[in-house]
Amino acid sequence: MFIQIDFNSDEAIYMQLRNQIIMGIATSRLKEGETLPSVRQLAGIIGINMHTVNKAYSVLRQEGFVTIDRRKGAVISINVDKLKALQEMKEDLQVVLAKGCCKNITREETHALIDEIFDEYSRL
Repeated sequence: MFIQIDFNSDEAIYMQLRNQIIMGIATSRLKEGETLPSVRQLAGIIGINMHTVNKAYSVLRQEGFVTIDRRKGAVISINVDKLKALQEMKEDLQVVLAKGCCKNITREETHALIDEIFDEYSRL
């Protein structure tokens, strides 16, 4: 599994895990219908508490990235609600762009960065 947790980060471990799984979906390392490791397995692989993995899976379920099946466990199942996704993206971007403005990052630099990131996902 490609999950890398930074134990020195200020970001909560369950959020790092959530973000890593979303990145895996975006880069096609994780595909629709694929089953994630069980909570116990992933906790053992990464070396974290099972409750932390469970919390990450719960957040992913609430956000529409996985479904929880009693027999299969957490399954990649992207719930496509584009309007909701755009609203969530707008809310996230507002904070990120505000941080950038505080650091004097220009519109042109921001657009170049967004294009670079989109190109990474387009190549896959």
